[in-house]
Amino acid sequence: MPVQPILRYPHPVLKKLCHRVEQIDQKIHELIQDLVDTMLDGPGSVGVAAPQIGVTLRVCVVDVSKNRHGKENNHGLLCMINPEITARSGSATMREGCMSVPDYTGDVDRATDITLRFSEPDGTLREIDASGFEAVAIQHEMDHLDGVLFLDRVTSIKTGLFRRKNY
Repeated sequence: MPVQPILRYPHPVLKKLCHRVEQIDQKIHELIQDLVDTMLDGPGSVGVAAPQIGVTLRVCVVDVSKNRHGKENNHGLLCMINPEITARSGSATMREGCMSVPDYTGDVDRATDITLRFSEPDGTLREIDASGFEAVAIQHEMDHLDGVLFLDRVTSIKTGLFRRKNY
């Protein structure tokens, strides 16, 4: 499947609440492949959510295994349909960036440990515990499904938002 163009803030789709996937069919499989291809094409990307490519469905992908922050602690490629966090604990502030907001990064407070339930592409319901950078990346992508950008969560617009030097 082809790499899809990433919508950029302030595109209105990025602020929409996404719909649950009711049936996992060929269109959902194609969407997941588009998300994976788009993530792999993005510079340093560790995840992409459906609304970033213009689709308002609760689907996202995350893979931190090739990133230096997630190399030692990850579940590999996660293709998540209708994900929901059932538990969270801990807190840390990390610098986040986003392909939909390419010119900025920002400090965001997130839970450091989460329990997550989602459907896999084959329809299997899966529950995992994620921590550290992987937990942060999952929360970031899941925020997209609720129309929330990292800009909405920056610790301080005055001191926690930074112009990106390179992208």
